[in-house]
Parts: sequence; C-alpha cells; structure tokens
Amino acid sequence: MTTPRTYPWASQFGGHPFTFRLLKVEDKELFKKFIRSLPDSDNYYLLLDVHKDSAIDAWMHGIETGRTISVIALDGAEMAGYCNIHLSELPWTRHVGEIRLSVAGKYRGQGLGHTLAREVFMIAKAHGLEKIWVRMPSSQKGGQKVFQTLGFHAEALLADFVKDSSGHTQDLVMMSHDVTGFVN
Repeated sequence: MTTPRTYPWASQFGGHPFTFRLLKVEDKELFKKFIRSLPDSDNYYLLLDVHKDSAIDAWMHGIETGRTISVIALDGAEMAGYCNIHLSELPWTRHVGEIRLSVAGKYRGQGLGHTLAREVFMIAKAHGLEKIWVRMPSSQKGGQKVFQTLGFHAEALLADFVKDSSGHTQDLVMMSHDVTGFVN
C-alpha cells in the first residue's frame, strides 16, 4: 500500500494528544464500537448498514483488499474518527476515489476531521488519483461546510434522490476536489 507518510504519528488538538494510523483488519472490534456509537443520523446515508455484522465484515474486506484505505484518529485506545478513500477497480473510474469522513461528536470542531481528510488527500495523490468526491443529503449542511473548507465544490444536485429516516425525500449533493492541485 502506498502512503506518503510513516504511520503511526501523533499530534495535539485542543491540547489533547491523538495518534493517527491506518485502520487494519485486526481493528474490526475497535471500528465496530466506534461506528455503532455514532448517532444514527451520522450513519444513515452510508452504503452499508453498520448495525449488521456482515456490513462490518464487508468494510474490513475492503481494508484487507486495499480497495479501501482508512486513516483513523485515536484518543488513547478510543477511536475518535476516521477518513476513508474508496478506490475503484473499473478502468473508467480508476482515477477517482470516494471519500467518507466521520468524527465523534465530542471531538468535532478541533480540526481532527480536517487533519484526517488531509491524510487521505495525500494517500489519494500517492495512488495517482486525480479527483475525489463525496456525497451527502442536502440537509447535512455542516458536512457540506466542512468539505467546502477543504476545497470541495458542488458538482451535482440530484433532486429528491434519497429518503431520510422519516421517509421524506431529500436532494443528494455530490461534491468533488481536484487532487492534482493539492499541495502536501
């Protein structure tokens, strides 16, 4: 696996130390505990139902095969957040990766999400990706704002494309970032 940095490494956010490293298959229980501790609204629009063990297994299979590369932030032994890049095997989308980012509520607003995303940008660039993208419902204004501060811009808005947990339709926002212009 190509990474531009040696892991693990440490930094401080809000006066608190965090360790950053790559997610491993052996971290399955750690990851499961973290992802299932998030509010349902944080996980509702994921492509897998993380409350099913088979979904966690599928996520770990992506890590094992290298199709998903994930950087995690740890507060001691507790996972504070992750950022994934999903790589495509298809010839026509091999230059594009999809990013997913989540930080536990108590760690938000400290720059942790920005740092995780920056790590994934460097990994994406090292893998020769040219563009990364993210998708989310239009109601996730905070998420859109985070990605805008990272240099993402809206590429598409698909009207009434997803349904929330109440069954109401929402627009789906697709945002992208040109990795080739990213400077480490």
